[in-house]
Amino acid sequence: MNIVLVGMSGAGKSSLGVLLAKALGMNFADTDIIIQQHKGRLLQEIIDQDGIDKFMQVEEVTVSELQLKNCIISTGGSVIYSEKAMTALKQHGQVIYLHVSYEEIEKRLTNETTRGIVIKKGYSLKDVYDERVPLYIKYSDKTIDCSNKDIEQCVGEIIALIQSDHGGADCGIR
Repeated sequence: MNIVLVGMSGAGKSSLGVLLAKALGMNFADTDIIIQQHKGRLLQEIIDQDGIDKFMQVEEVTVSELQLKNCIISTGGSVIYSEKAMTALKQHGQVIYLHVSYEEIEKRLTNETTRGIVIKKGYSLKDVYDERVPLYIKYSDKTIDCSNKDIEQCVGEIIALIQSDHGGADCGIR
């Protein structure tokens, strides 16, 4: 069983995912890094050179074809636009939405033009946030509110959530 972290860029998916994997004795995968390795380019370069639609196709194919087990999977914020990718992730894992308020996301994202964030032409970060939140809620099995909490608090809450759901055994918890 995998644990899939979804949420906005800046929600802490990658940072939390690494700590969670260590705490639970699981593997860790970041779909953004997997895409970069497959394409030999940074996310932002793919978006700038090939366009958002092409990037989202690459993301969908890459994520849909993942063959991971006993893994914490940190996803890119835009994976939520792909029903195919989300269905594939849900088949082999529990999806946890890391909710962070818009105000906090705005504070955390100081490099949105180089970070590889999918923002359609004419959209603001707030537009993207408002569009994605209902999709994160739709596809997630659980939501953790990470607003105004440090990373260790959020990791602890996720571990408690997983242990209460699975009695501790299914996710590498002993």
